[in-house]
Amino acid sequence: MNLKLVEADYLNPQHQQVIPFLLNAYAMDPMGGGEALDKDVYDQLVPSLAKLPHALSILAYLDDQPVGLANCFEAFSTFACKPLINIHDLCVLKEYRGLGISLKLLRKVEELALARGCCKITLEVLSDNLVAKSAYQKFGFAGYALDPSTGSAVFWQKKLSD
Repeated sequence: MNLKLVEADYLNPQHQQVIPFLLNAYAMDPMGGGEALDKDVYDQLVPSLAKLPHALSILAYLDDQPVGLANCFEAFSTFACKPLINIHDLCVLKEYRGLGISLKLLRKVEELALARGCCKITLEVLSDNLVAKSAYQKFGFAGYALDPSTGSAVFWQKKLSD
């Protein structure tokens, strides 16, 4: 088996098809919400990513078949005064899980983050997604607290629209 990781080119027609295909497969998984992407989201995803100067996607191909995706965004740590990379989506098609593809995607994200002078990589994970949590912990991710007496950081959201 030949695994190839590629930094996506949002103007490449093949990547324009593969990115929403992989993200949609993730969205339909219970850990991705269990529902397909809205058609407008599916169609506008890559053109919208292309407009964002700090967006970055990595595609995993196994024997030339798209099998995994990491959608990331460069942000900024004010406490470190350096950039960081946030992994917003990390997915591997169900039939290819257990082959170490997610760890290879994480290594590629780390490589790109180091090349950009980033101070850290961040991500969020559902508390009951034990498989993903285990993979992230193996890679070195952990929850954090600025001061243990103040508690751990928690990711929250407030939706502004559907």
